[in-house]
Amino acid sequence: MRRSVPVAAVAALTSAGLLLAGCSGKGSSDSTAEANAATKSVVNASDAKGGTLTYAMSDAPESFDPGNTYYAFVYNFSRLYARPLTTFKPGPGTKGEELVPDLAESMGKPGDGGRTWTYKIRKGVKYEDGTPVTSQDVKYAVERSNFARDILSLGPNYFQQFLVDNDGGYKGPYKDKSKEGLKSIETPDAQTIVFHLKQPFAEFDYLVSAPQTAPVPQARDKGADYTKSVVSTGAYKFQNYQEGKQLTLVRNPNWSAQTDPLRKQLPDKIVLNLKVAQSTIDKDLQSGNTLVDMAGRGVDGQTQAQLLTDPKLKANTDNALGQRLVYTAINTKVAPFDNVECRKAVEYAIDKKAVQTALGGPIRGEIASTVLPTDIAGYQKYDLYPQKYSGDNLDLTEAKQHWAKCGAGKVNTTILARNDRQDEVDAATSVIGSLKKIGINAKIQSYPTSKYFSDYAGVPAFDKSNNVGLIMMQWGADFPTGYGYLQQILNGKAISQSGNSNLSQLDDPEINNLLNSAIANTDKGAREKAYAEIDRKAMEQAAIVPLTYFKVLMYRSPKATNLVSTSAFSGEYDYLDIGVKK
Repeated sequence: MRRSVPVAAVAALTSAGLLLAGCSGKGSSDSTAEANAATKSVVNASDAKGGTLTYAMSDAPESFDPGNTYYAFVYNFSRLYARPLTTFKPGPGTKGEELVPDLAESMGKPGDGGRTWTYKIRKGVKYEDGTPVTSQDVKYAVERSNFARDILSLGPNYFQQFLVDNDGGYKGPYKDKSKEGLKSIETPDAQTIVFHLKQPFAEFDYLVSAPQTAPVPQARDKGADYTKSVVSTGAYKFQNYQEGKQLTLVRNPNWSAQTDPLRKQLPDKIVLNLKVAQSTIDKDLQSGNTLVDMAGRGVDGQTQAQLLTDPKLKANTDNALGQRLVYTAINTKVAPFDNVECRKAVEYAIDKKAVQTALGGPIRGEIASTVLPTDIAGYQKYDLYPQKYSGDNLDLTEAKQHWAKCGAGKVNTTILARNDRQDEVDAATSVIGSLKKIGINAKIQSYPTSKYFSDYAGVPAFDKSNNVGLIMMQWGADFPTGYGYLQQILNGKAISQSGNSNLSQLDDPEINNLLNSAIANTDKGAREKAYAEIDRKAMEQAAIVPLTYFKVLMYRSPKATNLVSTSAFSGEYDYLDIGVKK
């Protein structure tokens, strides 16, 4: 059953949410703080050094390996110890989408009509042991992260899709021991790296912002175990890692501000505590024992009610969009959802208002009808499956008509959710209640975030054997464009046997071709028009049920400096330069 929320609490959440949107009241221990301050500017800006910065997380990431991760919060956090070729400059909201060189000394230089991209590594960058970083290390990082999917399967596979691949014969660096490696990445000297693509890729500078381009010295690589002792190029290095318990970072003595204009290396030490209950994290944020919630998903429902009804506490909250969508993926490969009429019935049947309430009310996101979130260029407002209500009751006429066309009768299916995300479990429970009314009996199976994508959600073999027809998901853009949002959840080439993000297993040739032609187009306006068309075609296929355009509600610790909520990392605080207030 859906977790019970008292009527008074729901009313408080809703009214407080409306107030928060325009709140500018004072009342926190930081005299400059107000609600949503970090969505507008950097709060507590400071260059003060020293102290221990403490993060906490309710579960544990699948991996800290920059080449084997796909969570936005690890992309964000990993920049403390791993430098990709480009990254995003800390800034509020969409200002945080400004792409700048990081390990590279400048943005990429395109050639051959956008089929080649050349970068120069900054001179003088060193690993934590003092050895110099070379272009060959970046090449190796891409090879291991994209072409050894049997060992490192958790990250995206953009490079595998778009780089010329030795005529299809390259098996990755763990199997291919040739000195040349992947021919389509050239390193003519220790500073230069050249990528050769199958087709033009207009947004390649965004693509190389992924931590997969952070250099890895081949001699220090341990495959799947590299996550335990990543070799640092950032301002911090691993001191101690207790899997599932704690990660401690300390200053990297061979990091130099002269080769890094972005990082400030402010705290003496950074401690990340893992598998801490969300309610405990929320309390520790308010007491100052924890300064940042690593996952950046926001406070739990009970804490939300407390924060939004107390003016002093509310002044230390940030309610941000982050180019994210909460949705239910419909598995197009599992009967009866391999029938588009069955999928359309699900689109009409899921009571989105009930799901919105389960997720925490409007403050956690407006009801959605498109795949693209409202804050990504290319978004167009429309609704192919409009929902009608009589009072609080959803009209199921359309749902029942499509279910009748589908001809499946009464069916059993499985819906997946993450068990350390109570709001997601609550939303799944609401979905189950909705679908039962048209003859779909869904049972929930829940798993931890740390194994959700590697072992269960979107794993074709598991989903087939467990009759998984529905999967709960929250998705944010890989990079802040329509392509960076749509490619990995809609392109058939993104489907993999593990670490899959195309949970619907949608492989529609028309959508695939539109994505490929869009990214080759150097006209930004034309690309955005194409992304809108792709969005609509995906909804015509009814492979995704958009639930809410997710908004995060975070508690901003007055004891932390340089806090700014950024769209580039799903509305989370930018972790690059957070410090400790003295």
